[in-house]
Amino acid sequence: MTAAARRVLIPRRTPIPATLAALRTLSVCQIGGETMGTTWSAKMALPRNANVDALRCGIERVLAQVIAEMSPWEPASDLSRFNAAPAGTWHPLADGFFKVLSSALSCAERTGGAYDPTVGAIVDLWGFGPFHIAPGLPDGAALDAARTASGWRSAMLDKENRRVFQPGGLRLDLCAIAKGYAVDEVVSVLRVAGVSNLLVEIGGELRGEGLKPDGSPWWVEFERPRHTQAADRTCPETVLALAGLSVATSGDEQRYFEHGGRRYAHTVDPRTGFPTAHDLISVTVVSDDCMTADVLATALTVLGPEEGPAFAAANGFAARFVSFDGRALTERITPALAQMLY
Repeated sequence: MTAAARRVLIPRRTPIPATLAALRTLSVCQIGGETMGTTWSAKMALPRNANVDALRCGIERVLAQVIAEMSPWEPASDLSRFNAAPAGTWHPLADGFFKVLSSALSCAERTGGAYDPTVGAIVDLWGFGPFHIAPGLPDGAALDAARTASGWRSAMLDKENRRVFQPGGLRLDLCAIAKGYAVDEVVSVLRVAGVSNLLVEIGGELRGEGLKPDGSPWWVEFERPRHTQAADRTCPETVLALAGLSVATSGDEQRYFEHGGRRYAHTVDPRTGFPTAHDLISVTVVSDDCMTADVLATALTVLGPEEGPAFAAANGFAARFVSFDGRALTERITPALAQMLY
């Protein structure tokens, strides 16, 4: 990697400490574990007498609550019980579930259904859901039936009473937003415990606040998409000072299958019922909160290499798009992200 192939992003509002004296009394402590089928970690600048075990317990309670409310892999979760519920029934929502579903439906409306939290039945048929279905091309009739039962407009949300209606066969899938929400909730519980300098990560979604003991920000590197060796200089190493911001990436490297010489990635376009078929392989979003960054990364991936950047730019989102045409990488960044370049 050459110096010219590395760049730095610094948010305009990166904090500048009045004095380093207080920070220098702290030391970085890192804890972590497993959750939601992936891993979590928290780096914190703490005083020597900090009760790290109590902080871990607080984090694990938050993560357990998110799973209990929104995991499609847990048969007893609130989400799983809603998905299995009979038609014509209303279901009260816990605070977290209500917040996430409200945000998810808002994003679905804003993106014209490019993101849709009701695609659970479709995702399951492609083998990317919690059921043990071998990845492959789903039966056409079954896919048509799943699409008929899906659709964000069918998810009637009663905001006043905090409940959602099951019209019959509707299967929610909040995997593209729940991890980001969990990051925000972990940060919140750490703030309440008095931790103001931290970096929290769950499955590649991150949020950083405050500074490290030496006064430097929490530096994070954007995920580098596959095939970077083909075009290092068109997709340079990018590091971001994550100060009061969150970052999330949606890509096709981890979950996919191949059939008939074609690659099928796990990101499903709710509008067609099929995995995305364009050459966009990675979308990274920087946002004020991780829940927004998480869901936008998926929505922009579905929108694709032309509509995605245009939509992001029009709405002031800070995002990077990387496409691969089989020979070379092409990168596009939005004006909001370009403003952070140094």
